[in-house]
Amino acid sequence: MDVKVEEIGTLTRKVTVTLPETDVRKKLKKAYDKLQRESKMKGFRRGKVPRSIIEKSYKPQVEAEVGEKLVQDTYFDVIEKENIDAVIHPEILNHVYNEDGSFTYEAQVDVRPQFEVTGYKELEVERPQTDVTDEDVDKEIENLRRQMAPLKSSEDRPAEEGDIVIIDYQGFHKGNPMKQVKNENTSVEVGAGQMGEEFEKKLVGMSKDQEASHEVEFPEKHPNPILAGKTIEFKVTIKDIKERILAELDDEFAKDVGKEFNTLEELKTAIREKLTREREESAEGQLTDRIMQAILKENEFEVPKKLVDFEVEQMIKQTEEQLEKSGMNLEAAGLNREMLAQRNEPVAAQRVRGDFILKKIAEKEEIKLKDEDMDRGFKRIGDQYNMPVAQVKEFFGNRDDLLPLMNELLNEKVLDFLRKEVKYIEPEAAPVEEEQTPEGS
Repeated sequence: MDVKVEEIGTLTRKVTVTLPETDVRKKLKKAYDKLQRESKMKGFRRGKVPRSIIEKSYKPQVEAEVGEKLVQDTYFDVIEKENIDAVIHPEILNHVYNEDGSFTYEAQVDVRPQFEVTGYKELEVERPQTDVTDEDVDKEIENLRRQMAPLKSSEDRPAEEGDIVIIDYQGFHKGNPMKQVKNENTSVEVGAGQMGEEFEKKLVGMSKDQEASHEVEFPEKHPNPILAGKTIEFKVTIKDIKERILAELDDEFAKDVGKEFNTLEELKTAIREKLTREREESAEGQLTDRIMQAILKENEFEVPKKLVDFEVEQMIKQTEEQLEKSGMNLEAAGLNREMLAQRNEPVAAQRVRGDFILKKIAEKEEIKLKDEDMDRGFKRIGDQYNMPVAQVKEFFGNRDDLLPLMNELLNEKVLDFLRKEVKYIEPEAAPVEEEQTPEGS
């Protein structure tokens, strides 16, 4: 077997493999012999069809199947022998049976980047704010007050912030109506951000039965892919304007919120405890994001394009699934795969680079998965899907299915290590403005 390795990019290798005629002939003979034993043609008994007729009838099929088998049987041995640290399955560029009876195929392979991870033990990360202030509690109380307030139609005034308006709307993009951006009798709380800040601001001042048309520009990173990066013209009709009749903030209000509360102070205490739990849970995710952003900034290196392409494809599939739940597809949403690929590529590359960094830290710090880590992962999935742990383990019986979970759990273990290593700094307090005094005083 003859092997030639060419570097055609920083992280890409072209591997050309030529297998000798003797090996190829044996594989072809075995395939033809099998066909000859099993073939039945008019005028011949089963197993008695001449080899020449078999070859004439089945040569393209046999050569294709044998060629694929020759690649499968030799590729991984070649990669190991040549010390090629491949990170994804190869792309077989072409294969050919040569005149001398040998067989040649070319594989394009992406390899693991070589880098030294640095800076992960000297990181300084701002600790997320988790304190709950009296203002936070009061804001939550006010939200409850608004949610529980009965509504009354206001016939004699235009819409104000905080009102509930009932609207019909139709969106237009470049003059064309968008069937997926249309609704009737939709309730919108003005100022709550449900329909976007810019859209809702334009509702303020409109009166019942009034029609208006206005444009809204949506950012590239808008969560709704139908609207992201587009300027939409909305034609809006106000059907009704409702205002809230707010209750007094007293012990009776607390009792209306829940039977477990006898006083307003008890309600405030419960809200403070709930907000504290939520912020502490959220802080862990924020810390992880900040740690990863800091490490990524310290460690810049090229990553394999095929891995990035794979990550991009996963992100596009996720968008397609989200749209399918709404009964739409990419075309109906005004999107295409090329547009999404371009938009998602930077994030995909960052994810791939982050995964390489975490694996390198695991290697340097000798962080490995243990049985208890796997059991914890199985239990978490069981709790999530209400499945017995034994059934979860059975689902992951195939190693190919298990590898993504192992990768996820190892990354979590490295991140736990990093959260203990990082130096936390408290967020800077907002500057206090000095009181201005009249000039000359």
